[in-house]
Formats: sequence, C-alpha cells, structure tokens
Amino acid sequence: MGGPGRFGGVVTAMATPFDGEGRLDLDGAATLARWLADHGSEGLVVAGTTGEAPTLSDSEKRDLWRAVVEAVTVPVIAGSGTNDTAHSVQLTKVAEAAGVAGILAVTPYYSRPSQAGLDAHFRAVAGASRLPLMIYDIPIRTGRKVAHDTLLRLVREVATIVAVKDAAGDPAGSARLIAEAPDDFDLYCGDDSLTLPLLAVGGAGVVGVATHWAGEVFAEMLGAFWKGDVDAAQSLNARLIESYAFETGDAAPNPIPTKAMLGVLGLPGGQCRLPLGPPPEGLQARARQVLEGLRAGGSGLG
Repeated sequence: MGGPGRFGGVVTAMATPFDGEGRLDLDGAATLARWLADHGSEGLVVAGTTGEAPTLSDSEKRDLWRAVVEAVTVPVIAGSGTNDTAHSVQLTKVAEAAGVAGILAVTPYYSRPSQAGLDAHFRAVAGASRLPLMIYDIPIRTGRKVAHDTLLRLVREVATIVAVKDAAGDPAGSARLIAEAPDDFDLYCGDDSLTLPLLAVGGAGVVGVATHWAGEVFAEMLGAFWKGDVDAAQSLNARLIESYAFETGDAAPNPIPTKAMLGVLGLPGGQCRLPLGPPPEGLQARARQVLEGLRAGGSGLG
C-alpha cells in the first residue's frame, strides 16, 4: 500500500504570520511551526503560495526560513521558485544557506514558457544547490502544465529532482507518472480534496492547507490507507470534506480562510497582505463550525 515520502506524509504549506501592521512576525512563525509539528505535520513548506510568497521580500524569505529551521526538527522545504529563473536560482542559494532540507520550485507563472523553457528552468534551479527539489505543478495558477514527458525526463535525468507537488487535477495522469518514474520518486498531492484518490495510485502524501487545523486527521487517514484499512481512510476523508470546502473560494481565496482559522485557534497569523484583501464577513464563524465538526468527529484537535 506504499508509505510516506522523504519529507513525511503530512506536509503543511505554512501560512506566514504578520503583525497588526502587516510586518513579518518571526516569533509568530516559530510558534506556528512548532504547533504544526506537534499536530500532525511531518514537514513544512515555508514561503510557498499559502505563505504569500509573492508579497514577501527576499530578505523576509531568508529570515523566515532561518526562523522556522531553528524552531522545528521536521524538514523545512523552502518555496524559492519564482517566474524568473535567475531570481529562483538566487533564492535557492539563500535557502540552502538558511539550512532548509529541500526546495519547492513552482512552474514559472504568467509567462507560460514552452516545455523546453520549463525543462531548462527546473534544471537551473536544481543546479543551484545540493538540496532535493520538489517541482510544483499547478496549472490553474501558473497558466502552464508541466507535461508528462517533461516531468519524467527531469526526474530521470536530474538526481536532485525527487518529487512533484501535483495540483494538476488529473489522477489518471498522476498514476501514469508514478508508474513510469523511478522507484524513489515521490508524488505529493497538492490539492487536499484529492489526497485519498492520489494515495490510491501510489501518492507519497500531501502538501496541504487544511493540515493547519486537521493535520492529525490527515495523518490518521494516510496511516489507515497505508495499513490497508481503506474503510477507515474513507471515513476519515468524509470528515475532511467540510475542510476541503472551507479552505479556498472566490470570496476568500487561500490563504484567507487559513488565517481566519488560525485566529480561531489562537495562533499567530494576522491578516493577509494585499492583493488578497480582507476576509469576508462571517468567515471566522464558519471556521468555528468547521473546527467544531472535526472535534465532534473525535479527532482530538486542541
């Protein structure tokens, strides 16, 4: 039935806490990182999309990586990818110096490069450090799918490209990639709602958003599935459906709901920076309902 990937099974794409003035809250980041590691997260992505990376300066990213690496013992994966190859290379070197365990490199967004351009981009970023690299394939946000043959060529030919965060929404394509990739390749689900389907085709875990508040439930679901208890995994997945629906939407795109939930939990978060905008009215009340539903299900959340 498989098992967790090299970064663990439950990896949280961590939100970035800001203070009341919108400044980076490094103490809050350390507190949040420790809480996540104590509540089901076996790895953390720091300064990814959920971490509002496009709004962070390079120095803020550096300081954030350092603070989280110092705060936890779980693997910290740096979101050092941008839509500029040279900038991504520079940030990857900074991340390695900060002591992170791996790199998350998103498909260059907006530019919509050719597959040849994508191939060259990821090779350049991978060549900037000795760290294991996870490609982040999310065409709905970037405007370009990393083609099957491109991904397969990269994972076969570049030793440090070891994983993909798959948010392409194509389980059949994911199954084909897992079947044809090297045995040590890890496919992580990048869309929480598809975690169980991708486990069924050989996925190595999830890089999640709802794992901020339901990490232990995700961990139970993954563990049950890998032990062969599919009925239990299905039951746990059903308990997560409301969290899947809550975590993003047109009125409150990710990570606005996550920050509302952090407020309910009494954890550092603050408001999102523009252009995400303020949370819609009633979002914290909805967060409380989602959390109460999980607790009523016996998750043991704090």
